[in-house]
Amino acid sequence: MDPRLQAFERLLNIMDDLRAQCPWDQKQTLASLRNLTIEETYELADAITKNDLQELKGEIGDLLLHMVFYCKIASEKNAFTITDALNSVCEKLIHRHPHIYGDIKVADEEEVKKNWEKLKLKEGKKSVLSGVPSSLPALVKATRIQEKVKGIGFEWKNSEDVWSKVKEELEEFEYEVAQNSSAQEEEFGDLIFSLVNYARFKNISPESALSKTNLKFITRFQLMEKMILENGQSIAEMNLEAMDEFWEKAKDVLKNR
Repeated sequence: MDPRLQAFERLLNIMDDLRAQCPWDQKQTLASLRNLTIEETYELADAITKNDLQELKGEIGDLLLHMVFYCKIASEKNAFTITDALNSVCEKLIHRHPHIYGDIKVADEEEVKKNWEKLKLKEGKKSVLSGVPSSLPALVKATRIQEKVKGIGFEWKNSEDVWSKVKEELEEFEYEVAQNSSAQEEEFGDLIFSLVNYARFKNISPESALSKTNLKFITRFQLMEKMILENGQSIAEMNLEAMDEFWEKAKDVLKNR
């Protein structure tokens, strides 16, 4: 037997055992697993951000377990089985890749994306944006919205035009800040949305970029804390200027690693 199929069958059998014999697994529902799945997804994202392939392997396994668990519960409700779920995604992939499984010709990745969105509309989707989950984090959601509308041609012509829009939104935000008006939040949102748009044109993932910056800040700040402690001082009793000296030292240490 193909080792991939053997490993997957093993997971399915273990899931059957756990559902039949483990009190915790027996108690789980679709709703109770939801938040755990979200947590596991973020852990997967962390592993990708850190480029930790060993950790990534474990997190992929955890998510696969969750998918098997959902299908097990659904089968108990006579709703669908994992076989149904797998066949469903296989049929969808075949239908949405006519350049592979049909006689459609495509020139590049962009044509593939455009065909994908057009096929979804033909399948009965009422809006290009109907496939964007409402619960997505705002930064990821902004990116997905822009990618979706690009698929049907609603897109800026070049990055220079987008950058002009960024500067326009920045000026509008600065004006509202100067006025201390209630429109500050809305204009700030517009500014971020335009920056996300510009990042797309530069092939930068806003979510990935910000995640890496967050990780960089955490690493530098924690090293700063360690250096202050080793120097016999307390960060809680230091002023900003003193902390900033250690911040720069930590920055230099990390830069030279």
